[in-house]
Amino acid sequence: MATSLRKELAYEASPDAVAAMLADVAFREEVLARQHVLRGSATVEGDTVVVEQVQSAASLPSFARKFVGHEIVIVQTERWGSTTAADLHLTIPGKPGDITGGVTLSPAGAGTVEVVDLTVKVSIPLVGGKIEKLVADMIEKALAKEHQVGQEWLAR
Repeated sequence: MATSLRKELAYEASPDAVAAMLADVAFREEVLARQHVLRGSATVEGDTVVVEQVQSAASLPSFARKFVGHEIVIVQTERWGSTTAADLHLTIPGKPGDITGGVTLSPAGAGTVEVVDLTVKVSIPLVGGKIEKLVADMIEKALAKEHQVGQEWLAR
């Protein structure tokens, strides 16, 4: 079984401006700071963006903490094939699971809609579906914070 997550994020800026923001290390670092991660880093090399973050697992239910421990390391890799489309892959190193999908930027009136479409798959018998939903919820909250920071960033 897998859990799907689709999030549409609207920005009042052109697709080129949103793409430039998403490829800016300073923007990614500001998002990490505002997400209150324990540790994090961002790199941009060519058309590849890698964001690594470590979050506390304290708010997770006990059954999930048994599998992830006290901290959750998440590595997000975006490979932009163009300025408006990327393959997106998130991993939790050393844990059974896979999060894959894509990001697209499309013009919408005078602005842009960023669509993040993901499939969360956790291969743990009996509790995999529950953990998938927890992971999807974490990702959705992270995207909401990124969107908030992005709107502020583009308004500067």
